[in-house]
Amino acid sequence: RACNPPVGNLATGRTPVTLTTCGQNSTELYCFYPSQNLLHHVSHGCGQPHCTKCNANQPDNSHLPADMTDDFFANPISWWQSAQGVHREEIRLDFETEFYLTHVIAVFKSPRPAAMVLERSQDYGQTWRPYKYFSVNCTATFGLQDDLTEEGSMCTSRYSDAVPCTRGEVIYRALSPANKIEDPYSLEAQDLLKLTNIRLLLLKRQECPCHGSGLVEKPQRFAHYAIYDLIIRGSCFCNGHAEECEVANRTGVHGKCVCWHNTAGDHCEKCAPLYNDQPWKPGDGKTGAPNECRKCRCHNHAESCHFDLSVWLASGKRSGGVCDNCKHNTEGHRCQRCKPGFYRDRGKPMSSAEVCKPCACQPVGSANATFSSSWRCHPRTGFCYCKPGVAGPHCDRCLVGYWGFGENGCRPCDCARDCDQHTGHCFNSEPFFNIPIGGRIPDLVQTATNDSEEEWKWNDHEQGFSALRHPEKCVCKEKALGSVTDFCQMKYAYVIKARILSAHDKGTHAEVVVKVKKVLKSGKVKIARSNRSIYPESWTNRGCTCPILNPGTDYLIAGQEDSRTGKLLVNMNSLVKPWKAHLGKQVSDILRTGCK
Repeated sequence: RACNPPVGNLATGRTPVTLTTCGQNSTELYCFYPSQNLLHHVSHGCGQPHCTKCNANQPDNSHLPADMTDDFFANPISWWQSAQGVHREEIRLDFETEFYLTHVIAVFKSPRPAAMVLERSQDYGQTWRPYKYFSVNCTATFGLQDDLTEEGSMCTSRYSDAVPCTRGEVIYRALSPANKIEDPYSLEAQDLLKLTNIRLLLLKRQECPCHGSGLVEKPQRFAHYAIYDLIIRGSCFCNGHAEECEVANRTGVHGKCVCWHNTAGDHCEKCAPLYNDQPWKPGDGKTGAPNECRKCRCHNHAESCHFDLSVWLASGKRSGGVCDNCKHNTEGHRCQRCKPGFYRDRGKPMSSAEVCKPCACQPVGSANATFSSSWRCHPRTGFCYCKPGVAGPHCDRCLVGYWGFGENGCRPCDCARDCDQHTGHCFNSEPFFNIPIGGRIPDLVQTATNDSEEEWKWNDHEQGFSALRHPEKCVCKEKALGSVTDFCQMKYAYVIKARILSAHDKGTHAEVVVKVKKVLKSGKVKIARSNRSIYPESWTNRGCTCPILNPGTDYLIAGQEDSRTGKLLVNMNSLVKPWKAHLGKQVSDILRTGCK
């Protein structure tokens, strides 16, 4: 629920600032009438005046500004008094932070002023605005109507009578029938109630109307303002997120909110460091809704987050938190992925401090110029990005059909079959195993020794050759674009422009990592312009690497999908052609107009 701190006297422990104080420079003689004669209407005179001295430097004879805000129960007859003869006096109370005002009470020892103004500042005294004007004649003094005759007027004569001549009160209530506030934390309420300074401008003195009493003493000795008590009632300003305050800045004054609802700040005016997933709001004083701040999803990898409006709007106003300074080698708005050079350990929860492990790539065989130069391995699998002809999760060996592991990768064997990976000498006595890049590599030891030779020949009895090394001898026939009708009849699920980044032997299947540059068509599997995997279907028993997918080359790829697993497939019916601009335009035109 929305919370409210208790109301107290904001003047307690604070010393007002005045323009003058009696006896400030030297001892002054002043006079006054006994209080007991002045509490009622003065129809029988004021009695004999009493005269005494005031000196600000003598404790027994001083009447300082602090006497207005001391404990009025412990010191009921202490008061502040101005210098003699002043007409305009100012009493200002400065707060070190923002507060909410409820009401003001001033108890005068002298007759109340004939004209005065109560003002407040919300910017630490830079600008001032009036709360209320007080005058015996509002129209003549301020040009305003009297609220006794016009409800809601800014001026009143209610507290400007000279009688009683002592202990007369001036009262101002911030919330009155004319100032109705439904939500005390709304901007409208803040404009009315919030303040950093308050001041009384005393503009015109008036004498006590003592009938039938002849003045024996000099009139100027009665010419001063004097106030017993100044009470400023209010509370901490906490935006509905606290119900108590603590001492602020060692002042001894309670002005710092003890915040709830995951908020922070002296006035609970912002969300706590890790709770900025939605915009901060004040509590709702009308409905009581707390409007708590919501925790960011940083997976225990950050100690703070900040609110980002663009992220908030992009999420449909569901989440706008961006984690700060992600730890444990993570990054992202929610510290949800591993930094370059690290990959996620799927055996640990995302919140683990050890979820991101460093890449373990063989420096000679791994490629530096990957799609992101600082990514040494795939952030989700940990598989390294290999140089041409290099294989293995750590790029530490040559692909089958390659040899000469070194700074430039591995070179293709100049053979119809595999060769020695160190010398390049051909193996002529064993079956030929050349596979599509990333295809499954059969274990030669487990190969049946009685395989028929026919299995390794085509119908014309010509031995199969690697399409990478001997394209003119490889008998596999790659799919041609053909006519519009032929293309449409294939009913390709996807058509993309993609660059081949790397390939991996997964044991049971091949996986080729590509960077999708353009999506001409997509089916049920969503395709974004980013890095993803495609899956060649194995045809190694035919001895050719068709379709050809060379790392570092851009291709037009059209193929089928497995919507159940979300995989993009490549097989002998797929259209795989090195990318040409005119070819891309031709296929785009076919997709747009030809296939209905």
